[in-house]
Amino acid sequence: MLIIEVTNAREVMRERIGRIGERLIGKVVDAEAQVEKALIQEMEAAFQEFGIEARIISVQGPQLVERQYLGIPLQVREEREVHLSDE
Repeated sequence: MLIIEVTNAREVMRERIGRIGERLIGKVVDAEAQVEKALIQEMEAAFQEFGIEARIISVQGPQLVERQYLGIPLQVREEREVHLSDE
């Protein structure tokens, strides 16, 4: 199992939407969810290319605590199953 924590979501969104849009981060735009959605799309394409079937789940809530344990409440934001197409 892999866990990927995006640690600079606000900065990524700031670069993508510019200084004017920066004011929307956290109010209208959920930076973390948007970056995770884009990352999931890229991972799905890469997994299919390498023949990997997987379940990718974007969740809100868990936090890594000092490399010791994962603290949870858990709210699923998005889930996608990657299957290989029969060609």
